[in-house]
Amino acid sequence: MKFTERLQLKTEPIWRKNHSHPFVVEMGNGTLDKEKFRFYMIQDYLYLIDYAKLFGIGAVKATDVSTMEKFSALLHATLHEEMALHRSYAEQFEISLEELENAEPSPITLAYSHYMLHKAQSGTLAELVAALLPCMWSYWEIGKELSQIPGAATHELYGEWISMYSCEEFGELATWCKDLMDKLAEGKSESELLELEKIFLNTTRFEYMFWDMAYKGQMWE
Repeated sequence: MKFTERLQLKTEPIWRKNHSHPFVVEMGNGTLDKEKFRFYMIQDYLYLIDYAKLFGIGAVKATDVSTMEKFSALLHATLHEEMALHRSYAEQFEISLEELENAEPSPITLAYSHYMLHKAQSGTLAELVAALLPCMWSYWEIGKELSQIPGAATHELYGEWISMYSCEEFGELATWCKDLMDKLAEGKSESELLELEKIFLNTTRFEYMFWDMAYKGQMWE
């Protein structure tokens, strides 16, 4: 069994909860409240700024040029494709660039991004990949599932999001990260694998908390 298969098996309950969260379900059927998506886009924009840094750290920790190049490509794709989508959506939802740049992160956004950055900076390359993988992998899976719903990929508000995360190009990046996780897990002791498993579980949990935060519009009390 590949290590990523083990990860998916161990985290299946929370993985499915992410896919069936009301935010995701309503986005797929086109009934999601516009203001909830607006809130999500602002918080996700802030999250992506820190998420992109993980790829930069990955390039530093990589031990071969090929892996460095791939992390560089991921950094470029995040900064120039994902964040460009968010800025495009910002105009559609009447969010100014100034509002995006000056927005305050929610407690969940802060906790999630800081946890990943801590693991990336203080841990091994394998720990970095375990931390960042749930976001990319689950978004690809969610995008593919939602794209199968008739009309979802062409919805006037949410179709572009669904199309981007279900596309072949994004899938190739997610698959590369999965393959790297499997490669980095080879030869590790059971205690090391359990640590990677814990990190993957924690960021999978954070994925759920992020959807929930966006759906409820949660900021500081």
